Amino acid sequence: MRRVFEMEDLDCANCAAKMEDAIRKIEGVAAVRVLFIQQRMELEYDESREKEIFKAIKKAVRRVEPDTQVLGI
Repeated sequence: MRRVFEMEDLDCANCAAKMEDAIRKIEGVAAVRVLFIQQRMELEYDESREKEIFKAIKKAVRRVEPDTQVLGI
């Protein structure tokens, strides 16, 4: 499944790149792009593992930038 999520309080391009790298390593994620300027994340993932993947994404984002939120996850 492919979805786009809005992000809040993503403060820098370097943080976006770190988040993208961390999310890419999550099992079940096929592709990800974290777009700093647009404040959004484009995600392609295995829909059957959605709950597990979303939990791992929240953890990865918090680890890089605690104030950043991915809306809809």
